[in-house]
Order: sequence, then structure tokens, then C-alpha cells
Amino acid sequence: MFPQTHIHFTRRILGRLSHALALGSIFPDMIINPELQHKEAHSLGTLLMNTFRSENDLRDFARGVVTHGIEPQGLDFFGDEQYLEYERGYCFEKARPLVDQTTRACNIPEHMGWWKAHNIVEMGIELHVSHDNRYGDIIRQACSDRDLIRRLGHNLPGGIFPGFDFLDRRMEAFPHYIEINKITPETLAQKYSAQMYTRHGVKINTPEVAKLISNATERISDDIEDFFDFAQQKILPHLDL
Repeated sequence: MFPQTHIHFTRRILGRLSHALALGSIFPDMIINPELQHKEAHSLGTLLMNTFRSENDLRDFARGVVTHGIEPQGLDFFGDEQYLEYERGYCFEKARPLVDQTTRACNIPEHMGWWKAHNIVEMGIELHVSHDNRYGDIIRQACSDRDLIRRLGHNLPGGIFPGFDFLDRRMEAFPHYIEINKITPETLAQKYSAQMYTRHGVKINTPEVAKLISNATERISDDIEDFFDFAQQKILPHLDL
């Protein structure tokens, strides 16, 4: 899922937001690096809940990480890996009708089509939850919370995280890498264009991708809240509330 969706979901579960919760809910995507791959970065929730057991605000950070991840099963597990009886997660299943159009619009090989179509669905969900832009402001504020970032940098478990300087650079850069201003299909597609060029060296058809994002938003509108309800009930027992 995309960042504002993660923050929206964390707020939905806990009924509140703080800088610690917001940072935790986007942290697994921020921390990926050559030494900490995607799966490992999305499997840190239990470790961090135990590490910050006695510190309330940092424990909220850990709760945010849990809501995001794959192990324990968080939003990305149910969105990407497995949902109900389907072959993959919610976003992949919703993406099936968009695969061929995504392959053409993104100028990618066929074997990448389902993967990138699931990104289109994720952007459709991002558009759905971010209509008033409150989460973009929260991301900007949380990534600028110097005291919280300093505490995290000095208290995250050694041997896993590269340290304060790395964390500080990631926090500073993250709001520029994603779309946190007024979200529209066009602004999401523009950011995705830059990401696709950086990661894969391809130039996408940005107007066509924007149309696909709008299409995806319509496709998820009838059951996205059911999906959130399901994921919420599965995740709640791991939050030690």
C-alpha cells in the first residue's frame, strides 16, 4: 500500500494519530536498503514491540510498524500476499482486469504486468483515502520531528538498522519521493513515472496511467471498507492495547 493509506489505516484502528504512529506506519518502506530487504523490513513489528515495551511513544511507533507489515500479518500481508480464499492479496486480485492496460501504459514486459497493476490499485486506494489531504501534512510533520527521529536513531536495535545518520537521511528524503500534496490521479501518475524511470529505466504513458488510477478507485469503492474491516480484526490482537 501507499503511505497515506497506511496512515489512514493506523488511524482507523487506533482512533488517533501521533507523529510516532505515523512514522511507524510508513517505516517499513522507508528502511529498505541493501542490508535489509523488503521481507525483512516488513517483519520487524514483534521485535520493535518488545524493544519499546516500556516507552509509550516509541511503543506507538512499533504499533504503527505492526499495522503495516507482513509478519506479523499487517495491511501489506492482506493487500499483497493473501486475502480470503484468493490466490494473492486484495490489491493483486482487484488488479486482474487492469493487467493488459497497465502493461501497455507502463511500457513493461508482460511478466511485470500483474505486479504493476497492483500498484495501480494501491494508488487508487491512496486517492480514495486522501481526499482532504490531512495525511500528507502529517507525513511532512512527522518526518520533520527531530526529537523523535533522534530517539529512534539511538534506540532502534543494533545490528539491524544502519544508524541515526541513515535514518535521518531517509526521513528527510521520503516526503519528496512520494506524493503528499494535493493528490489527484495526475499527480500520483507523475510521481509513479519518476519512480518507474528510476527503478526500471522505462518511460510510462502518464495520462493513461492517471486514467487507470481513476478506474482503480472506482473498482475498489464497493468493498474497500470490508477489506479494511477484515484486516483490522486480524491485526488488533498484535497491538497489545
